[in-house]
Amino acid sequence: MQQNVIDTVSAMTAALERGDIDTVMSFYTDDAVVAFEPGAPVRGEKQLRAGFAAFAAAKPDFRYDNGHEVMLTGEIAVHIAPWTMSGTAPDGTQITQSGLSVATLRHQADEGWKIMLDNPFGARLMA
Repeated sequence: MQQNVIDTVSAMTAALERGDIDTVMSFYTDDAVVAFEPGAPVRGEKQLRAGFAAFAAAKPDFRYDNGHEVMLTGEIAVHIAPWTMSGTAPDGTQITQSGLSVATLRHQADEGWKIMLDNPFGARLMA
């Protein structure tokens, strides 16, 4: 089951890199909360779509070079992974970011997983 959680996060990331926002949204619960900026979580389909579209506009390339950690209990999983991202802003400026992704996922009736809480800036509390 741990690998299924990692596969879910990896598939969502691949969809984001492709700019496929509909597929990205399919990996999130209807009541999901996502932090697109440190300390500023948002919810609701309109806000999530806008946040993902902004990320996708940079044509991001995400890497999880230091691996993934998954903790499971019942129908809930916590996924933790350091990440790096490179991309290009709409004005042509090169972007490089990094962080610690901390996400909570819920097991679904179809045996899949969906992300309900997603904070890619978990490391900011360490600074």
